Amino acid sequence: MPNLTKTHITLLSLVLALSSGCSIPKVESDSQLETEAKIESIARHDTRYEALHESQAATISAAPLKKQINMSHSLKMKGHEMKGHEVSTRHSKDTERYQALTANNIKKVSENSVSTFSIDVDTAAYSNTRRVLNQGRLPSADMVRTEELVNYFRYDYETPSNKDRPFSVTSEIAPTPWNTKSYLLNIGIKGFDVDHSDLPAANLVFLIDVSGSMSSSYKLGLVKKSFQMLTRQLDEKDRVSIVVYAGAAGMVLAPTPGNDRVAINSALDNLTSGGSTNGSAGIELAYQLAQQSFIKGGINRVIIASDGDMNVGISNTQALLDLIKQKRDFGISLTTLGYGMGNYNSHLMEQLADVGNGNAAYIDNLREAQKVLVEEMSSTLFTIAKDVKIQIEFSPLVSEYRLIGYENRLLNREDFNNDKVDAGDIGAGHTVTALYEITLASDNHDQIDPLRYTQTNKRSVPELNELAFLKLRYKLPSTSTSKLVSYPINKSIIQNKLSESSNNFKFSAAVAAFGQRLRGGNYLVDDFDYEEILSLARQGKGPDNNGYRGEFVQLVKLANSL
Repeated sequence: MPNLTKTHITLLSLVLALSSGCSIPKVESDSQLETEAKIESIARHDTRYEALHESQAATISAAPLKKQINMSHSLKMKGHEMKGHEVSTRHSKDTERYQALTANNIKKVSENSVSTFSIDVDTAAYSNTRRVLNQGRLPSADMVRTEELVNYFRYDYETPSNKDRPFSVTSEIAPTPWNTKSYLLNIGIKGFDVDHSDLPAANLVFLIDVSGSMSSSYKLGLVKKSFQMLTRQLDEKDRVSIVVYAGAAGMVLAPTPGNDRVAINSALDNLTSGGSTNGSAGIELAYQLAQQSFIKGGINRVIIASDGDMNVGISNTQALLDLIKQKRDFGISLTTLGYGMGNYNSHLMEQLADVGNGNAAYIDNLREAQKVLVEEMSSTLFTIAKDVKIQIEFSPLVSEYRLIGYENRLLNREDFNNDKVDAGDIGAGHTVTALYEITLASDNHDQIDPLRYTQTNKRSVPELNELAFLKLRYKLPSTSTSKLVSYPINKSIIQNKLSESSNNFKFSAAVAAFGQRLRGGNYLVDDFDYEEILSLARQGKGPDNNGYRGEFVQLVKLANSL
């Protein structure tokens, strides 16, 4: 959608609304952002607007394009696949696309005692859920990925003592807030932190979608401001390049010192939108530039800003993912920043980040841009460990367990020892939380009947002091061989009262309950409602320097009223 004045918006809305039978938007009482959203909503269902849009000769009015990659493909992208898992893509409101996930079910230890999965540091689901709630509606189940809601927040886990082992691991067990017959096992991981001033030199390529679908202040306008915020954190040792893509791809800023803010901001300010979306051409050119300016021992990363609505170029998702896999072997990572509403392709943006050894965030406002690109700059840009996998074996002291979230991060048991199997990465200062709901064998509260012909495994007495055995595999960023660390989880850490648990435990449990409630709440067996989630969150809120936990409390209250 091209840039429109308020008069243009008013006329266009009147024509479309009257001819389609829709009610006329009250433009005079809306903000520019709200008005554009209404016009786009009407226009997406009016084929005459599509013809009008395609006839616009919108251009990229930035520095002259120094390289063009023309693509002849015009096929639209089909449904996406996640390698190793059978998934589908559901279309939510308008044409937004999300991976369809089914909540993990309860496992019986006597039949399946081992759980294996990849870590997940993405946070896009939380900010996207917040966006929907702030619009006055509840999100669809597929929008909500519970582990991303939990991992949106930082937790006060033990700090690693040295960089040789780049993260620490802690565990805590207390009664499950929503089930009086089970316990909650909290596994917390914290990576060592690096101050902004101590980060190595960065070679960053901003890959910006300037297609017609990005036309609005909450898309391209917000993208410009986001990257300008990041640029203010850079200095002369860093390098910034800018690549844009619409029907074709082009370089609008050659590699430029990070402290040359005039040149960088000017290139960003001059961007306008128009045309179809040839994302594959942009990705190819961005990686070419990143390779040309590669900094040995530094941060080399492509940051893509888009709504994910790619409709020309490589038309097969797997081919696009294979391209990114090839590029990551050069030591170049990929971060995806999602923007906009109505046609946001969450599934594709997550897939690109996963195979690109990066992370996925969703930017719904300037405050989120501040969090991701300024406050958590080290976590977003600087990887301290890659391909991090978790495997936990439960002892016979535990009769049943259920992993909360991580549905699209599950791995086969044999994948844990296979260094060719990709997994998630941890950035500097990242915290990762995994929650298991477990039932103790001694409590006789199993929800699954035992099999008639299965014999109970025998264990020696020393092992019966352990509830579980936790193993983690990870690779240092410059290596291809994984390292193994392991930790026993002893029954002595069980706390019999929820009130005795830490703020980390209470707050992460509250966020997990919120995610489950939004997704349907089938496992919240004691009718754990929003009021109880609110109470638990307040109990575990603790220090809240940036106000994110306080904001969560407000979101729970908002969801309760919708």
